Amino acid sequence: MTNPIYLGYYFKISPTQPASEILIAELGYAGFESFVETEDGVNAYIQKEDWNENILVDIHVLNSDEFKIEYTFEEIEQINWNEEWEKNFNPIVVDERCSVRAPFHDKPNTEYDIIIEPKMSFGTGHHETTHMMIQHLLKADLEGKKVLDMGCGTGVLAILAEMRGATSLDAIDIDNWCYLNTIENVERNNCNHIQAYEGDVALLEGRRYDIIIANINRNILLNDIQYYAQSLNTGGLLFLSGFYSEDLDLITEECKTRNLFFVNNLERNNWIAASYELK
Repeated sequence: MTNPIYLGYYFKISPTQPASEILIAELGYAGFESFVETEDGVNAYIQKEDWNENILVDIHVLNSDEFKIEYTFEEIEQINWNEEWEKNFNPIVVDERCSVRAPFHDKPNTEYDIIIEPKMSFGTGHHETTHMMIQHLLKADLEGKKVLDMGCGTGVLAILAEMRGATSLDAIDIDNWCYLNTIENVERNNCNHIQAYEGDVALLEGRRYDIIIANINRNILLNDIQYYAQSLNTGGLLFLSGFYSEDLDLITEECKTRNLFFVNNLERNNWIAASYELK
């Protein structure tokens, strides 16, 4: 069997976030199948047979005035995806209590040990937003709770929530790869109470939760907070991340209109993870 020929695109981005996340999402829809986040941007790969000269025409973030994005590309005959991935994924430990690692990493001595193969999905714990959401979940009372992980990516937050005592969990992502990756990681961590779904907030109709986790981005959050409020039980908690410190007031005001009141927030490199309670 002949190995497929790939094209590699190397994007340099300033500032890197949230442009890198947006770029990966748009390239995924265009047919790119693998990504490696670098210090200054993203490397993206597509099989030559799936490529055409107009492949970037609908990548809108490239035309954004908010970011400077430059790129080069080349033809690659063969790539060892496992090697590329392993080079760029180091294990992390959050608050000395929760580790997030790949199967090939040594098992650390932590209270919660999560094994993740992120592949193309977002949520290894390395990004500031995932890291802070893990911190929130480490402090929250999850025992016996019904939890929603919205925009679940790898499923890492839902997995931690079950490890901390949640007994009924839904993990939802609009991206098919994330949905499939979450199923794999749920099985890998021997979780029994997580149900993964592919879709968006339309799936929330008729569902109720004690805790909702949504690590997405500002615009989607602002649109979907109303649906989170409708799906929360009174006294329930909403954890939001994926936005910058300058957006906190805007997010908080939208939450307030839905009877969701600010509890506290964490900040890491200008990223915010905030919590709200439904009154």
